[in-house]
Amino acid sequence: MTQTDLVFKNNIQLKNLKSNSRNYLIKRYNKILLEIKKDLKNNKKTISVLDDNFKLNIKIKDLKKFKKFHKIAFIGMGGSILGVEAVYNFFQLKITKKIYFFNNIDEKKIISFKKKENLSKVLFVIISKSGNTVETLSNTFSLNIIKKKANNIILISEKNNLLSSLSKELNLFHIEHRDYIGGRYSVLSEAGLIPAYLMGINIKKFRSKILNCFDNKNLNFLKESTIKLASLISSKKFSSLIFLNYSPELEKFLYWCQQLLAESLGKKNKGLLPMVSTAPKDHHSLLQLYLDGPNDKIFNIFSFENNSELKTTIPKGSSVGSFFNKKKLNKIKNAQRYALIKVLKKKQIPFREFKIKKNNEEVLGKLFSLFITETIIIGKLLNINPFDQPAVEQVKVYTKKLLS
Repeated sequence: MTQTDLVFKNNIQLKNLKSNSRNYLIKRYNKILLEIKKDLKNNKKTISVLDDNFKLNIKIKDLKKFKKFHKIAFIGMGGSILGVEAVYNFFQLKITKKIYFFNNIDEKKIISFKKKENLSKVLFVIISKSGNTVETLSNTFSLNIIKKKANNIILISEKNNLLSSLSKELNLFHIEHRDYIGGRYSVLSEAGLIPAYLMGINIKKFRSKILNCFDNKNLNFLKESTIKLASLISSKKFSSLIFLNYSPELEKFLYWCQQLLAESLGKKNKGLLPMVSTAPKDHHSLLQLYLDGPNDKIFNIFSFENNSELKTTIPKGSSVGSFFNKKKLNKIKNAQRYALIKVLKKKQIPFREFKIKKNNEEVLGKLFSLFITETIIIGKLLNINPFDQPAVEQVKVYTKKLLS
């Protein structure tokens, strides 16, 4: 899949996949793709979040009164906030507002924040698809920010839950989240777009190219990737999918991918353990295991092809390390990535490459869309429901019983 701003390469080989098995998967893929294209127009299906006609449950003009805040704190868990963190991470150098995230129960962080900030000057955006998330509510009530008619609170949740009830009782600003879009698929809906808008991101551009993965020229990559990954998972020979990241701007996006894959495909004794690994740092800690340990790993390699501003400079009069002299940092990092790829090919370790060439809203939107679509197709190829998370719900039930 090659575009001016994105280059995706598939280097997964399936030498042992029989032709009849491949033909079966191709037929299944074609059927699933037709179903997905049909569901794009069904406003009760998760995938409809990618449709061109998707509309927010609120008018942007109603949010303009919140643009005056220069500090924003986002409170949420899992899919409700990982996508927001990914957006912030990707555009961090462009965002001028001070941003905070409360994405875990961290007592010291809350105490420090309350001492440091004038809470009335901070906009709090509380996101919970269910409206009942224990950690999100715990953080919200620990911050003690919920007050009647508070003008610095935005609540995003479904209807008929604790957060929506709070909004009615105390006359707080509430945005309804669609009940058919799960948290990990919600970044291109209210849960992700409202925070993006408040941070100064152009959300129209963000959604403008998200259907590109359905273009004929890009479907070959999607087809090959989904069939090959589904085959590797089914073989039970692979246990891990390593997101090897050479770009700091993509770190949080890959943690969003981690949740997407783990919760969507980790069912019925199937799935891969998705791990985010930082390169080239992890060349000096985990690479030996990756390349010479158990042969049970698949790699997704991510890089950002931006121009380095910094160059190395060797002290005058020194001949030590002359090959380093006047080398851009990005060139050094690219050399390490190319060397790794060469070894992966030599050892016949399955991997894919994702090269990002532009830092804009359209690129990030396309990345979210690609991985959402790919994950749904793989789930269906494996006869797994990619939209539920029964084991997680079981833990939530027990937690609430223990707290009651």
